[in-house]
Amino acid sequence: GVKVYVTANILAHNGDLEGVREYFTQLKEIKPDALIISDPGIYTIAKEICPEIERHISTQANNTNYGTYQFWWNQGAKRVVTARELSLNEIAEIRKNIPDEMEIETFVHGAMCISYSGRCLLSNYFTGRDANQGACTHPCRWKYAVVEEKRPGEYLPVYENERGTYIFNSKDLCMIEHIPELIEAGIDSFKIEGRMKTALYVATVARTYRKAIDDYLSSTEKYKENMDWYLEQISNCTYRQFTTGFFFGKPSEESQIYDNNTYIKEYTYLGIVGDCNEEGLYRIEQRNKFSVGEQIEVMKPDGRNILVTVKRIVDEDGNEMESAPHPKQVLYIDLGQELEMYDILRRQEE
Repeated sequence: GVKVYVTANILAHNGDLEGVREYFTQLKEIKPDALIISDPGIYTIAKEICPEIERHISTQANNTNYGTYQFWWNQGAKRVVTARELSLNEIAEIRKNIPDEMEIETFVHGAMCISYSGRCLLSNYFTGRDANQGACTHPCRWKYAVVEEKRPGEYLPVYENERGTYIFNSKDLCMIEHIPELIEAGIDSFKIEGRMKTALYVATVARTYRKAIDDYLSSTEKYKENMDWYLEQISNCTYRQFTTGFFFGKPSEESQIYDNNTYIKEYTYLGIVGDCNEEGLYRIEQRNKFSVGEQIEVMKPDGRNILVTVKRIVDEDGNEMESAPHPKQVLYIDLGQELEMYDILRRQEE
């Protein structure tokens, strides 16, 4: 099985508190493994309504020093997620100055916020969508121009290439090559950023880091020998260029992408395998178009990627289809091979 943590890490206004109480009352019945919280008021409500559920402190609380960790430990928190802006040396110092039983969680892969984690107001200002409430529109990836204050309306383009320049556009964090350093710093839990990402992305990255950790713990040589495989798997999902973020010091200009805001895409996500019907066809909810006769891959949790050919596609009414053009359409497929629930289907792009 897996553990299920529920995020409740908004910074609450007065009007939110009654809803928070109702939410935690429901969660008390559901019994998740932990709650992830950033607001002290919300933390107090959680402690009051469901004290039996473990409480973790979100990165959005901007946890940058061991004094903060000690404070939350005294309040009953089991785990604190570091701010993304900490180096490995700073994290190691925190580890030395907090109780051994207290856990440190750190982001090791994914998008980097241009501001202190969760405190950027650009999305809220431009679109009314609050980054702190999980609705960030990523204005840091947009193209900007310069305006001289006495010449309103005259936009001066800043060119890096024909698409302009992207002054807030960070590379993505990737620490797959530094598992030993992360473990030696005293980090207990590795966190992968997956906001607004597909199941394919999350499954690929989580599976790869899981294997890298297990390989390293079993044999340093095995970890080193498999590094090319880890990097290949990571590059098989949509990503930007990579950086190590703040882990080895403050990022330089090399950690930014100035010439474009696009992702690199090696594979297309097609869907997740569901149950099998009486005809031996597997149910999926399609995510991108694919066709009969096309070669696709079945991605297995154990690390195997199996190349198969689409034999049949049937809609919910039993009609045969040559292709699956409609996103989120429920279909039944035959790939000429036995599948398992939650296998992920993907297609390699040219």
